[in-house]
Amino acid sequence: MTEHITTVAGVAVDTRHWIGGERVASVETFTDVSPIDGSTLGEISRGTATEAEAAVAAARAAFPAWAATPRAERARILHAIADGVDKRIEDLANVETLDNGALLRSHRCGVMPRVAHNFRFFADWLLKLEHQDFATRGHTNHVSWDPAGPCVLITPWNAPLMLATWKVAPALAAGNTVILKPAEWSPLTASLLADIAAEAGLPAGVLNVVQGYGAEVGNPLVSHPDVRRISFTGSVPTARHIARAAAANLTPLSLELGGKSPLLVFADADLDLAVDLAVEQYDNAGQVCLAATRILVEETVSDEFTRRFVEKASRLRQGDPRDEATDLGPNIHPRQLEKIDGFVRRALGDGARAVIGGKRMDGLYYEPTLLTDVAQDSEIVQEEIFGPVLTLQIFGDEEEAVRLANDTRFGLAATLVTGDHERAERVTARLVAGTAWVNCFFVRDLRAPFGGSRHSGVGREGGTWSFDFYCDVKNTVTAPNGWHNHG
Repeated sequence: MTEHITTVAGVAVDTRHWIGGERVASVETFTDVSPIDGSTLGEISRGTATEAEAAVAAARAAFPAWAATPRAERARILHAIADGVDKRIEDLANVETLDNGALLRSHRCGVMPRVAHNFRFFADWLLKLEHQDFATRGHTNHVSWDPAGPCVLITPWNAPLMLATWKVAPALAAGNTVILKPAEWSPLTASLLADIAAEAGLPAGVLNVVQGYGAEVGNPLVSHPDVRRISFTGSVPTARHIARAAAANLTPLSLELGGKSPLLVFADADLDLAVDLAVEQYDNAGQVCLAATRILVEETVSDEFTRRFVEKASRLRQGDPRDEATDLGPNIHPRQLEKIDGFVRRALGDGARAVIGGKRMDGLYYEPTLLTDVAQDSEIVQEEIFGPVLTLQIFGDEEEAVRLANDTRFGLAATLVTGDHERAERVTARLVAGTAWVNCFFVRDLRAPFGGSRHSGVGREGGTWSFDFYCDVKNTVTAPNGWHNHG
């Protein structure tokens, strides 16, 4: 068994799949590498259609009993999972930092506590989930949420465990069984989650974790006729592929995809606040789907905004994400770094100017970059980069600001900085975005709907919206005075 255990930051991680309550090894493996220093973290079981079929079969077999488990008991087990996460925050934080390169201090203080909160929130929401009965010509309408069945959840590498549990927790709370397929660039904490869930008493087969590449194990999962829901966070091209596969079985989809979000700074804004919010977009080395990578500034304050931005951004510290003083860690993978650098080199070749940054560094690090003199229809403005690269454009009035903000194929989020409450209401009403922030950024509440418009996604999750997706919502209509006492 020790051949399937890798030790990462002093933590033992099983590199096999978790299927039907047991560890399952594949014939082939793939190598998991740390973006911090290129060291090998482990040889991970590489799933195929065989493991996909086994995981779906396990989820299908476990579904009836889990769906029939009373709400209070499901909620109790989810709270027990949260307790397990809390006990292992340090382990989870250290492993995930080595696996995806994000800041250790963020994992320890923010991300992993949020993982536990995901389970607690949906456990509690389940217990109060209800719709008030209503009458139709004397008949009673009663709305209920029935578990749908096995769910395939495919998660990204930029916040692996937090984004996985954002899906896993409501799916389990709803009474479904789950096949979790983590990103192959950051699979380790999903394996630890399987251990934590088993220790918390989650029955075998209710949560299954299958590792590997999309083409080899993802395809047979999303095209399986016994899968009742698919939730995916990732790129638009992959989402199109998943949607085509799901269409054959009419499997409902929830897709949270890319973004090219704007940050609008008006002349009446608190410029210090605006600069703080703009520099915050470099968080996680720019590998955040919600990041406001297009900074739009009113012309009369653009010079002052740029001066303050450069001053603040120049103080950011890049380095080892395990160092508490580090602000930006590495990008996830050589392929991702090459993609980032390619975007910037082409933009500079087309006449853009790098106010700061503009080049790669040693290892997988890329300088925090701000590009100006960019055309609205240019690739650098229109396409998601997913790295520490921002653009700055100038607008003359509110109308132009809204036009520029909405002029991409995306619509995930938008941020607005202004001192005028009426302007904030006017502009946010016109912005195409699933989430709009006014004078703040990244304030998230699980009670709120989350998702994107246009090519940024399909559907909404969060609060009751998650249960609407992960359940078959039923309306039962009962006639008045229709009962006969046979006693």
